[in-house]
Amino acid sequence: MIVLVMKFFSTKKKYLRLMGLLATLATSQWTYAQNKIDLTSLSAFVNPSASWRIAGDVKADLKENNKLQYTTGTGVLINQPEGGQPGKDLFFNFKHGDVDLELDYMMAKGSNSGIYLQGRYEVQLLDSWGVVNPKSSDNGSIYERWDEARPVGAKGYDGHPPRQNTSRAPGLWQHLKISFQAPRFDALGKKIENAKILSLVLNGVVVHDNLELSAETRGAVNNVEVAQDALRIQGDHGAVAFRNIVIWQYDKPRPKLTGLTYAVYKGAYEQEPDYTKLPVEAKGSSVTLNSGVSNLNNNFLLRYTGMLEVQEPGEYTFDLRTPGGKGFLKIDNKTLLEKGGFRDKGKVQLQPGTFPFTLVYSKTLDWAKAGLGLSVSGPGIREYIISDNNVPGDEAVDPILVNAPVNTVLRSFMDIDTIRVVHAVNVGSPLKVNYTYDMDNGMIVQVWRGNFLDATPMWHERGDGSSRPVGAVIKFGKPMPGIEQLSSAAQAWHADTTSSGFKPKGYVIDEFKRPIFKYTMYGATIQDATRVLENSQGLEREISVQNPTANLYLRLAAGSTIEMVSEGLYLINDKSFYIRLDNANGATPVIRNADNGKELIIPIQNTLKYSLLF
Repeated sequence: MIVLVMKFFSTKKKYLRLMGLLATLATSQWTYAQNKIDLTSLSAFVNPSASWRIAGDVKADLKENNKLQYTTGTGVLINQPEGGQPGKDLFFNFKHGDVDLELDYMMAKGSNSGIYLQGRYEVQLLDSWGVVNPKSSDNGSIYERWDEARPVGAKGYDGHPPRQNTSRAPGLWQHLKISFQAPRFDALGKKIENAKILSLVLNGVVVHDNLELSAETRGAVNNVEVAQDALRIQGDHGAVAFRNIVIWQYDKPRPKLTGLTYAVYKGAYEQEPDYTKLPVEAKGSSVTLNSGVSNLNNNFLLRYTGMLEVQEPGEYTFDLRTPGGKGFLKIDNKTLLEKGGFRDKGKVQLQPGTFPFTLVYSKTLDWAKAGLGLSVSGPGIREYIISDNNVPGDEAVDPILVNAPVNTVLRSFMDIDTIRVVHAVNVGSPLKVNYTYDMDNGMIVQVWRGNFLDATPMWHERGDGSSRPVGAVIKFGKPMPGIEQLSSAAQAWHADTTSSGFKPKGYVIDEFKRPIFKYTMYGATIQDATRVLENSQGLEREISVQNPTANLYLRLAAGSTIEMVSEGLYLINDKSFYIRLDNANGATPVIRNADNGKELIIPIQNTLKYSLLF
């Protein structure tokens, strides 16, 4: 199974390998002017059925299938079939070929929907909350093809499940990013290249990349593939909501390099020399940019000149890679790139026309293999490699992945945004629900659904002692004490454990290999046990206090927003996760203002049990 991991290279090997470049093209910044779909009305869609509407806010009922609750307003697109009548599919009022699509969506309990690229290739949207081993019918999958002529039980085929289930609970916003390449056709209309999912990122995790789609999936608008057709959302299977829909279309002609010639000069050059005073080692014409025209391994300068043909006006980004040296790039006789190092990136505004083009590669470090890579993106043009694919491969680092086939504990450093938690305990589960506990504050700092840890930075070469989650992460903000003594519910929460008498007492492992954390503060002894819910839908946390002192409070959650859904159930941080009070021993939680948002706190004396649902 392929897992995205950050590559760590030695100090000398800072250039990126070609395969790394190719893998990042699909997920690099999108440069075409974005088209954010207007959700103040249904004008962006073709003849929407009565089940589709625009709303101001939405939430799901965790106890009722196919039910979304919504309020009046704008900004949210909802499909809510009512009156026993099924909804209908929704078609956007434009056609697309190559496209990037980014949006938030929310599933109702038990609901089913899908996004059909070009109306033909379905990315499945499903309530897959709690699924441990996803199938090709689960959330984030590429749905199967269908053939009635095949035997019973085999009519569905060629589906692609996500690499891991990174789905969230009904009523929580999920984030989807798709980079799609349309099928290619020759002048006679014959398909010469399959459609591709270049990248599909679900809740921050790549679950598909470079995936060929041999033909349309089941439920396609028809079985004839085309270069362009309308985007479609499935609406006849269940309740679903969308917001922040942004489209990038890539349908403009690419710039071309013509009339390329090259010259190779011997020597190590930090700046461009006076070429009239240098003898030429080799020269000639070329159809592409390629460092291989030099027969020297080091201490040489390669200079390409030619013309750059541009058809589309707008801002262009050039990304130059020159392993073992530096590069200089000029367009229209104006310097765009000239920094040191092995990589440089620059932007320039260009109008349609033909411009002089000069690229210089000065190779000076003998331990790096020569290579030259140049990629371009622009208005309506997805990033592509305009050079030969000859950037040398670095020594690949095999990722050091830690799985959790049983309940597993791994201590490491853990970075929560810009803060490093130095006494982090990572707890993994075979049910694919995991968390990180900060022993310096007695709090859970993050949870995630999916695979466990990438420990490459901990153990590769010298290592830095850190690891990182592999699945879809929900972070709980700046690490702060989990329990505080407050004079009232209005007193501000302390940023650290100073003056609290906080002393961590480590943890013990129970009979199921799960840690139970212990610490003392304010004269009380606290035991903190977290367990994965049996249905894999989240975590249950139970905190017990011995010798409690007065006015102790537990900080349940913090976020930009906190809203009570029902008695004991709260939505946190713009519907990122739920807090469910399972046993508060009569204590009443308090939603209060905090720095840049809200906090949910509750008095605690003896025991308290609550669940994190995500």
